[in-house]
Amino acid sequence: MKAVIISVGTELLFGQTTDTNAVYLSQQLQLLGIDVMYRHTVGDNPARFRQMLDLSYQDCDLVITTGGLGPTQDDLTKEIVTEALDDRLVLHAPSLEKIEGFFRQMKRPMTENNKKQAYMPSKAVILENAQGTAPGFALESGGRTAICLPGPPREMTAMFVSGVRPYLETRTESAMYYKMLRTFGIGESALETVLQDLIDGQTDPTLATYAKEGECSLRIASKRPARAEAEQAVAEMLAKVKVRVGEFIYSEDDTDLATVAGRKLIESGISISCAESCTGGLFAAGLTGIPGISTVFGRGFVTYSNASKTEELGVSAEILERHGAVSEETALAMARGLQKRSGSRIAISVTGIAGPEGGTPEKPVGLAYIGCIFDGKEVCKRVMSRNVNRNWNRNHTVLSMFAVIRGLIEA
Repeated sequence: MKAVIISVGTELLFGQTTDTNAVYLSQQLQLLGIDVMYRHTVGDNPARFRQMLDLSYQDCDLVITTGGLGPTQDDLTKEIVTEALDDRLVLHAPSLEKIEGFFRQMKRPMTENNKKQAYMPSKAVILENAQGTAPGFALESGGRTAICLPGPPREMTAMFVSGVRPYLETRTESAMYYKMLRTFGIGESALETVLQDLIDGQTDPTLATYAKEGECSLRIASKRPARAEAEQAVAEMLAKVKVRVGEFIYSEDDTDLATVAGRKLIESGISISCAESCTGGLFAAGLTGIPGISTVFGRGFVTYSNASKTEELGVSAEILERHGAVSEETALAMARGLQKRSGSRIAISVTGIAGPEGGTPEKPVGLAYIGCIFDGKEVCKRVMSRNVNRNWNRNHTVLSMFAVIRGLIEA
């Protein structure tokens, strides 16, 4: 089965709303073994939407739409799809009853245009909307299938899980399974080079590399008649990949590095504190985004100026004058002062040059030093970011801090 996703709404074209629905649907259809061939966005224009619908059916047999099922005059997805698939709209009494019940519960009068949402194609499978008023539907005609879903992501996601997935599972003959590996410390070109023969010889499973900000992902995917077969094929390829680049892989389920490191801290019960200069609190923000981190994360300092490094962490003026704020000596002094103040098992610090100015030939923009003390053991890592821009340098440095923590805990 080949699919097209059409997102309907002028607000999407104007950039007023981010289309998360298309991303979600692409991921879910892939897991069902359905190939997504195209993704389109059209405004609330009947002629252009019909043109896109007819074009989609030229080489695909499934179209999934989101949006345009509401009560207003510009909500015309249902009407156009019904006409294109040679059906007619009729009043669906259960849907009308649900809509009326919604307004009674909200103690609000139901305007006449809301009744429009209860008219559905006569031959359709109705998909109940547990999160809103507009039902969706699936309609088949002459080898063509249309599934129309509401636009609000919360409603669309719930409807897909409860209605669309079971509907499609009975109509697909294959299953897709994949793993998204995340790596840190190896670039996309180097990763591809190490795996080149596996990539060149791939049929199923397939391998694909994706560069992200400061890191790289690798997807291993298989499409087989049964999910168990696909899982086995991915597992066999994963074993080969690990032999070559296992030291760089930190996640096999697309979990980000901050979460991986944070969970290890929580699971191990290892307390942590941090002192940041060039990253300005980004590391602490990454930690506090992890549920449960309060059990191990006690405090964080942003010591941006030299004076604050001395006042808050006890870094001596001599160290700062002799070695500079961006140095191994200062990073370790920051970590020692932090460890004394916090008493945490891990005290991690960072100081660097985020740019775009402030660099020298000896200390270029993008340079950072990460100091860390873990149960009395001191380490300092020199990090050199690619200096794409200030945000890149800061984010890459934060990733490096989480990589240091993960490495210490796993050592």
